[in-house]
Amino acid sequence: MADVKYKLRKEDLVQVIAGKDKGKQGKILRIDRDKGRIIVSGINMMKKAMKKKNQNDRGGIAEIEASLDISNVMIVCKKCGPVKIGYKIEGDTKKRVCRKCGEAL
Repeated sequence: MADVKYKLRKEDLVQVIAGKDKGKQGKILRIDRDKGRIIVSGINMMKKAMKKKNQNDRGGIAEIEASLDISNVMIVCKKCGPVKIGYKIEGDTKKRVCRKCGEAL
């Protein structure tokens, strides 16, 4: 699955379209292109038991973001909301654009 091209990038604002956090928005923190999964800030929070590493560090239960499948999110356009991504070639540069309004993403 490593040769699949994804249109989403790090720091993109996305909205969850399926699952327990449906409708929530957040920025992409990390993309795992091999597995087709992403981590979005504040979305799909899971509790994890953390071990105390040194004397200053606190152990206990921490909340961290778990990964989502990349198909469960859509990029958010400033005007339109969640949209599909298209491409427009201007000169020698390829830009991502909103499919509804044509504005650059």
